[in-house]
Amino acid sequence: MHKCKTSGSDSTPVRKATIIDTLQRKTLTAAIDALIRQSSAEMVAVAFHDLATGDEVMIRAEERVHPASTIKLAVLAEAFHQAQQGGVRLDERIPLNYTFTSNGPGAPPFTLTTDLDSEKTLYDRPGDSETIRELCRLMIVRSSNLATNLLYDRLGVDAVNAYMREVGAGDLLLRNHLQDIKAFQTGETNLANARALADLLTRLAEKRLVSEAASEEMIDILRGQEFKEGIPAGLPPHTPVAHKTGSFTRIYHDAGIVYPPGDRPPYVLVVLTKGIADITEVQKLVAEISERIYTAAIAL
Repeated sequence: MHKCKTSGSDSTPVRKATIIDTLQRKTLTAAIDALIRQSSAEMVAVAFHDLATGDEVMIRAEERVHPASTIKLAVLAEAFHQAQQGGVRLDERIPLNYTFTSNGPGAPPFTLTTDLDSEKTLYDRPGDSETIRELCRLMIVRSSNLATNLLYDRLGVDAVNAYMREVGAGDLLLRNHLQDIKAFQTGETNLANARALADLLTRLAEKRLVSEAASEEMIDILRGQEFKEGIPAGLPPHTPVAHKTGSFTRIYHDAGIVYPPGDRPPYVLVVLTKGIADITEVQKLVAEISERIYTAAIAL
């Protein structure tokens, strides 16, 4: 378990009490392991970080997987980073283009269509444009692949990856546009692990990602997430969660910041899964893990 250093600085939390001691952590880990064994998952990774104490529970958190749409967290962070640096303006308008370069060897450009995108409205506007701020919102709350690819081209893949390394989340690796099937077939995929996503979200929750104001705006966007079948489903009703889901063939992930009631600091939870074909089953698994974590963090 990670131990917070004792410090009076604003950037390093002072440990006042251990919420999850060794026995409690073992009990919690065993309960999560039991849920995983009862499922049909090939792999489940969990990363929990409590901002109240610095306590952590990590299960296969270093294992790299296809991130699906959780990689959009990296794109969101770089958009606000470049806005602060003056590289882009959040109110800058980007033309709505639907065709993108493939990273597959010798593959022709490919065109996005609505059948593989959960956000449809941008496809009804050929010749129009949209602001970077609104593309960021649609990329998160409705998981727009088109918005993500437009931002990918405007921000630059190398810039996104460089910023992830800078903020200590270098295992979040953006390689190709979303829905680049030819690249996927050759193994050229985006990558992530649970720890890197948790590290990024921890920095965001502490409002140290880019700036305090930018962090607050990003958190507001994430709290507008419209897909709530994972982490939020395991929490008491109306518990605020700033999160991003991701799904692909036999892959389902959820990564977020949970805000318990009162003035208790939030905690970060990331659950990455692989191998469950039934979307209802995998969402139930993530919700049950979320419930166990919440009970441990709040009740103790």
